[in-house]
Order: sequence, then structure tokens, then C-alpha cells
Amino acid sequence: MIRHGVAEHNEFPAWLEKFLQHLACEKRYSPHTLSNYQRDLRNFLQHLAAESLAQWSELRNFHVQSYISWRHRNGMDGRSLQRELSAIRSLCRYLQREGVISADPALLIRAPRSKSALPDTLDVDQVARLLQAGDLVDPLAMRDVAIMELMYSSGLRLAELVGCNVNDLDASAGLLRVLGKGSKERIVPVGRKALEAVAHWLPVRQAMVGPEEAALFVSMRGTRIARRTVEVRIKQWGIRQGMEIPVYPHKLRHSFASHLLESGGDLRAVQELLGHANISTTQVYTHLDFQRLAQVYDKAHPRARKKTR
Repeated sequence: MIRHGVAEHNEFPAWLEKFLQHLACEKRYSPHTLSNYQRDLRNFLQHLAAESLAQWSELRNFHVQSYISWRHRNGMDGRSLQRELSAIRSLCRYLQREGVISADPALLIRAPRSKSALPDTLDVDQVARLLQAGDLVDPLAMRDVAIMELMYSSGLRLAELVGCNVNDLDASAGLLRVLGKGSKERIVPVGRKALEAVAHWLPVRQAMVGPEEAALFVSMRGTRIARRTVEVRIKQWGIRQGMEIPVYPHKLRHSFASHLLESGGDLRAVQELLGHANISTTQVYTHLDFQRLAQVYDKAHPRARKKTR
């Protein structure tokens, strides 16, 4: 139960709003990232209110630990807990910077880890099957193929793909300027097949958009395509191509990274291409590659084969 007077003097919502403004204006986080922060932190603040807290000066590390433990007991996996704890830490660092709290109560809190799942990828033959388009006349099909070719060619995140503008692509140099997480810009190469697919799409796009629209990929209305539209269209395309497994945008990014490393690509180079801040994020693809090598070994090496009866 919330004690008398807490609701009237609760300073949490006001500082949450200031923090979100800080992320939007100073950090230049995307609307999608801001929405995630807002959702996670509102859950945390509701928990604090239920614990009868109303002032940041009252917050202690056991309150943060209690919240993480409570979320874990209620079925939240380790990856999601890590994300929520990261949001709480960011908020606490901001409050400390602003002089609202003197010490960071989330600094030493650790979330339980869940077993890391290897990325879900397509093999090279599956990618070829997916992108086998033939002679296209449908404008949306031409757009969809260009989207998939570009995502696979350059390892783009969905948000990066949707955010691409026509002027970001230098077709003559085969390069694309990408605005990644945290508004970090990077330049990525674009392969021949992707350049050809985009070249086929551009005249169609030109007939669909107004003079002010900068987006590389647009909807039937001539406005920047939505993320959900890309997800649905790629899923439908996979079904159309007779894929036995579901296809979604991030699977193309995973496949890009996996295939580069399988072909001897340098880990640091792949990290740069993907826009990963930490190489540990990229290293998961080396585990995937090793798993496949181990399977090949088990099947092919005469001393590794299991006896059959």
C-alpha cells in the first residue's frame, strides 16, 4: 500500500520526463529506443511506488535488487532483465549527474544471465532461393527485393534500412551511409546484386513520391515505409518463395555476418560493418561458425563418427 501523501509528492514522473528529454535531445536516441526506455522505466517506477517510495533520495540498492528479483520470479528472461537494468543504470547516472542522488544505487546490481541463443541464420543456398526473383513487374515486389538485397548485402538493422534516404547511397562507389544506434554514422559497402535491385526500384519509386520525400524505400502512399510493413512483406516473400522456415529482417543481418566470417572475414572488420559497439556482440557469430564446423567434423572425420549397430 502507498503511504499517505506519497502520490501527491511523487517526484519520479517529472524526472523520468527530464531523462527522456535528455536522451532525445543530447543523446539523439531514436523514437523506438526512447519508447523502450519509457516502458521499462515506468515499470520500475510503478514498483517503487508500490514499495511506498516517492523521492529519489530514498532509493537504495536493495530496492533495485528487489525489483530485478521480482521480475525474474515472474518469468522475465535474463536478456530482458539485462535490458531493464541497463535502462535503470542510465537513469541513475543521469540523476547523479544532476545532483538528485549522491550515489548510484544500481551500480553493483547484476541481473541473472540466461543461456545465450545463437543467431538464427539462413545458409547461402537459402538466401539464394529467397532472393531468386526472376523478371519483376510488380512495383512492390521490386521494392521488396531491393530491400532484402540491401539488408543482406550490407548487414543493415531494420531501423537503419527504413531510415535510409536516396542521397545516402553512392551507387558509383558502391557505398551507403547508415545512421545506426545512438545516431552513430558508418559507411558500408553495397554489393553488385543489391545495387542492381535498387537501380530497378528507383524509377518506380520516383513515380510514387512527391518532391519532398527523401526516403529510399516508400509505401504505396509515397511516404517512408514503416518497419512493420517491411517485416510483413519479407515474411510473405519467404512464404511465396517456398521457404520452410520463417524469414524476418534481422535474419538477413545475421546471415550477412555469419557468411562473412565463414568465408574468412576479419572479426574486427565485421564488427565495423555491423556497427557493434563491443566486439563481444560480434563474437557470437564465431560461436555459430564453430558449431557448424563441429557438425561437419562429426559427420566427416572417420575417428569422430559414432558407431552404428
